[in-house]
Amino acid sequence: MLRIHRCEGDRLVARTFPSTDGSGLSPGEGSVWLDLLNPTPEEDACVERALGISLPSREEMQEIEVSARLYNEGGAEFMTITAIAKLDSDEPITTPITFVLKGASLATIRFAEPRAFRGVLARAQRPGAMACATGEQVMLSLIEALIDRMADTLERVAADTDAISRSVFRHKSKNGRLSKQRDLAATIEQIGSNGDLLTKLRESLVSINRLLTYHSTVEADDKRTLKEVRARIKSLQRDAVALSDQSTFLSNKTNFLLDATLGLINLEQNQIIKIFSIVAVVLMPPTLVASIYGMNFNHMPELNWTLGYPMALLLMVITAAVPYLWFKREGWL
Repeated sequence: MLRIHRCEGDRLVARTFPSTDGSGLSPGEGSVWLDLLNPTPEEDACVERALGISLPSREEMQEIEVSARLYNEGGAEFMTITAIAKLDSDEPITTPITFVLKGASLATIRFAEPRAFRGVLARAQRPGAMACATGEQVMLSLIEALIDRMADTLERVAADTDAISRSVFRHKSKNGRLSKQRDLAATIEQIGSNGDLLTKLRESLVSINRLLTYHSTVEADDKRTLKEVRARIKSLQRDAVALSDQSTFLSNKTNFLLDATLGLINLEQNQIIKIFSIVAVVLMPPTLVASIYGMNFNHMPELNWTLGYPMALLLMVITAAVPYLWFKREGWL
C-alpha cells in the first residue's frame, strides 16, 4: 500500500494512491511523505519514477553491513534501521524500515505497522501538532516516536525485572520462612522472554543511533541546516545512547537473575536428594536389625524369648533415632 502525505498549512493530509502512472507524486507538488507499507512492485516503480531513485528490496534492507544500510545514491540519503513491532504483544518482532530523504521529500519502506507510525500520522493530521513541512522533520518525528515507545517498554521491563528479583530473592510466606512452592520454571520463561525483548530493543537502538550519526554527518556538510534541526538530532542521539546503556544494564541484570534462578533450582534439587539420603541412612540400622531377626535358622536363642519381639522393635526404634538425633544436632535437617 502506498500512502501520500502532503503538507497543507501546518498539518499533513494523507490519501491512498492506487494508480501506477506516477501522477501527482512529484516532490515539487507538495508530497512530503511517501509511505510504502508492504509495497507491490508497481508501487515501488511508481515512487522510483516520482523521486528519480532506485528503492532497495526487502532482502537488501535486511543486510547487516553498515554500508548497505547507510549510503547516498542519486542525490538521496538511504538509511535503514531495525525497528520493533508488536511491542504490546507477547511476541514482538524486529523489522527493517528504510528512510529515503531526497530534497524536501521522505519515502519510507516498511513491512510492518509499528504503533509509532500510527501515532505520528495521527498527530501530523492535527493542525499545529508537529513540524511537518519537510520530509526530514517527519523522519525525526518518526524516530522520536520509536524511541519513546522503546523507552516505555524499557520502563515496563525494568519494573518486571524488579518484581522477578523480589520473587527470587525475597519470596517469603506469612510465617517468615521461605516458601517451597515457587514456580521457578515459569520464572525462567519470564526471564528468557525479557532477555529476548531487551536484545531486540538494544539492536534497534544501536541501528537508530547509527542512522542519526550518519545523518548528522551529512547535515554537517550542509551550511543551510537549521540550528533547531541539528539540536533535535543531538537530543535524539543522547536519548538513543542513554536507552541503549539502560538496555545493556537490564540485560546484565537479567542474566544475573537467570543464573540465580538456575542456582536456586540446583539448591532445591540438592535439598531433596539430601532428604532422601538422610532417610536412607536413618532406616538402614532398623533394616539391618529386621534382616538379622528375619533369618530362618534353627538355633536362634531370641526366637524362644518371651520379650524378644518387643525388644527387637525397641532396638529398631533406637537405631533409627540415634542417627536422626545426630543429623539434627549437626544441623543437616
